[in-house]
Formats: sequence, C-alpha cells, structure tokens
Amino acid sequence: MANATPGGTVRVRFCPSPTGNPHVGLVRTALFNWAYARHNEGTLVFRIEDTDAARDSEESYEQLLDSMRWLGFDWDEGPEVGGPHAPYRQSQRMDIYRDVAAKLVDAGHAYPCYCTTEELDARREAARAAGKPSGYDGQCRDLTDEQKQAYEAEGRSHIVRFRMPDEATTFTDLVRGEITVQAENVTDYGIVRANGAPLYTLVNPVDDALMEITHVLRGEDLLSSTPRQIALYKALIGLGIAQSIPEFGHLPYVMGEGNKKLSKRDPQASLNLYRERGFLPEGLLNYLSLLGWSFSADQDVFSIPDMVAKFDLADVNANPARFDLKKAEAINADHIRMLDVKAFAAACEPWLRAPHAPWAPEDFDAAVWEAIAPHAQTRLKVLSEITDNVDFLFLPEPVFDEASWTKAMKEGSDALLTTARAKLEAADWTSPEALKEAVLAAGEEHGLKLGKAQAPVRVAVTGRTVGLPLFESLEILGKDRALARIDAALAKLTA
Repeated sequence: MANATPGGTVRVRFCPSPTGNPHVGLVRTALFNWAYARHNEGTLVFRIEDTDAARDSEESYEQLLDSMRWLGFDWDEGPEVGGPHAPYRQSQRMDIYRDVAAKLVDAGHAYPCYCTTEELDARREAARAAGKPSGYDGQCRDLTDEQKQAYEAEGRSHIVRFRMPDEATTFTDLVRGEITVQAENVTDYGIVRANGAPLYTLVNPVDDALMEITHVLRGEDLLSSTPRQIALYKALIGLGIAQSIPEFGHLPYVMGEGNKKLSKRDPQASLNLYRERGFLPEGLLNYLSLLGWSFSADQDVFSIPDMVAKFDLADVNANPARFDLKKAEAINADHIRMLDVKAFAAACEPWLRAPHAPWAPEDFDAAVWEAIAPHAQTRLKVLSEITDNVDFLFLPEPVFDEASWTKAMKEGSDALLTTARAKLEAADWTSPEALKEAVLAAGEEHGLKLGKAQAPVRVAVTGRTVGLPLFESLEILGKDRALARIDAALAKLTA
C-alpha cells in the first residue's frame, strides 16, 4: 500500500498535453497512475496541460478523452466529471498561475531576468569553454531597483525565474531510491515567459499543489526537473498554497528500435495504430503493464482487475523496457481467446462491415458468421485479421493468393482434386469429420498424407494455404459452393 499521506488518501494525476495522437508511453503512464489509484482506493485526477496554444488542438483533446474511454480508464476528477479543483484544463486556469507567480516574486522566491537570448548563449559558451557548468549564472538574481529600472528604460522585456536554494536536494524516488542532486547542477529556471505566459515548470507543480496530489508517477525523462519542483513546493508551502511535497516515482523509458527511447514519431508508438489493427484494450494494457512492472515471475497474461489488485510500485523496475510488437500481439491473442464467443463476435463486427470488409453488405450472412466465429477465435492475433480469415465465406469467389496457389497446386493436383471432389460429393456434409475422412481417403489413393492432400482443397475453396479449420469451413460454406469452387480450380489447372 501507499505511504502515509495527509488525510491518508492517495491522489495521483494523469496530465497529458493534447498534441497529436496519444502514444503508448503515455498510455503506460496513465495505466500505472490509474492502477495505483484503484489499488489504493484513491483518486485519479485527469488534467489537461493545454497551455501551448501553438501545439494544442481541440481535436487532440477530444481524441484524448476518447482514448481514455476506449482503454477503460475512469477518472474521479477532471473533464466531463468535474470536481472540487475545477477547471481541469490549464488554459482555463491562467489567472491562478499569474497570481501565484506574483506572490513568488513578492516573497523573493522568484525574480525578473532581463538577459537576452544572445547574452545567455554567449555566457553559456564561455562557461563551457572554461570547463564550468553552463546553466544560468545568476546574472539578474540580485538586481537593485535602479538596475531593473535601467533595463526597463532600455525597452528590455523580462522573464520570471525561480530562485533555487544554494544546497543539494535529496529525495526518495519510489522507483529508484534515494537521489541527491547538487546545487550547481540545478540553477535558477524560468517559470513565466516574457509575454507573461506561465511555463510548464510553474503550472504543473502549482496544479499538483492546489489539487493536493500525493504521488507523482511520471516518465523518467522528467526526473531532472524534480529538484526544481521540490524547491518550488517548499516555497508554495511557505506561502500557504501547498500543504506538502508529493512523493515522486519516475517510470522507466519505453525503448524502440536501436535502443532508443520510443518517440511519438515512431510508427509503433501510436495508440491509434493498435486500435485500428484490432487490439483489445485489455490485451494492450496487459502488455503495456509489463513495460517496467511484473505481475509474477511465471505469468505474463492476466486480467486488468487482477493487475490492479496486485499493482505495487515496489515491483516497478527502473531499467528501460523494450517494446516488443510480437509479444504484444501474442498477449493480445490470449485475451481474444479469453473472450466468450458472443463477445468475440461482437468485437469483430467493425471489421465485418464497410469500409473494412471487401464484400457487399448484402452478402454478409450473420448466421454464417455466428457459425464460424468459434473457429476463428483461436486463430487471431488482432481482430483486423478476421476479414482475410472469413472473406471466402462472403465473397462470390475466393481471392487467390498467387503464392499460395503456386505452393499448393503441384504436379498431380488436378488428379487429387478430381478424386477429392468425387469423395466429397458423396460425403455427409453435416459432419466435419466425414469431410475430413473424404479428403483423407482421396489422399491415400494418391499416396499422400492428410496435410498434403488437403492443401489443394483448401486453396481451391478459400484461396489460401493457411486459415480457419478446413473441414468446419467446408461444412459452413456448404456443399454446392464448395464443389463449385473445386470445379473452378480444376478448370484453372487444366486450362
């Protein structure tokens, strides 16, 4: 369980920016926060960091909400839910940030900095050349009123910088243990732009303070900002704005190809890709939970409620986690098989209708789909594969994969198909086992085992060498259609 906190209640937050498609690293962060809140019977605050007008969009905001719903995440405070700390969109909280920034300046915790970009760059370059730290050098830290007035008279604008303390910062990371950062490595930093717009470095901790967040679980890339935020929290406590400093846990990087952090531009990073391919939310979340956390030493597949029941930050590994698409697909396949057949059939529906399906809407037969669904369920890694698996049932003719045709239709296949057709015509078409015996008998007459004998039949009827169980498929397709397709294949072979 969580460490003791004021009021004894865990309060975590998920605070994405609405900039483009959600990516799987963001989903992993949301999952760990959501699971931690639910495991501890705490509160999940869903907050939107939309202060960057140039990059944020309403379309991305709506996409975020839709993604959260699709994944099955619920939130206790935030958009569409409300809560005691509304509003939960930072673009609607600007007056709050301006007020806090002014209080920080008045109390001496922050100050105006008039340095130009060119001056800063020149001083940083000189520091690097001298082998010294190249962070902000404190040039404007202790300006007199006269110096400030002189800069103002020059027409200089200023940003607002937070004044970092002159001592090391030590904190206990919930994932990485005790961390100490020396003062010279964390210099004074900007919290308000020259145009008066507040920066992430201010608004994020201020919102966490006002919303009484107890645990900040976020990506490892934000670890370097933690000493700055801790110093800011201490100042906010002194001003009566914050009650306490939250505990921090920095989650491991999700790595892509070439041992590089999975970026938003990586094709494998887009959540929409997995939705479009037909990942189940449960399957995707199961896999993402394993990127830095372990359910047990010998179990990789589990339900999300079971994950929540067992989730503990003590089991989060600090080492980077590699995204493995094949493993993600294998786990999703397990979750597909865990569905009851009616739920599976319903989940496949989007891929059985336009625009995904290649057949005309009137050619789709719900009874046929209901009959084949149990056999298809064991074959899929992702739901989108259902279209190619069942198209032979709903198209007037099979779509021949030429590679499959070449592989299956060897010399003598016409003789085999002729024998198989005769035996199938005489077989009992209400019994898949009887159809199997017919093809087996045809193969024996030509000196072939069942695997070799059924390959030409499968390609003639379905167009492919692999697919759903052949004899159940033949039964569902029906005698007349199946035999007509074998006739067509024979005509093609002897043409």
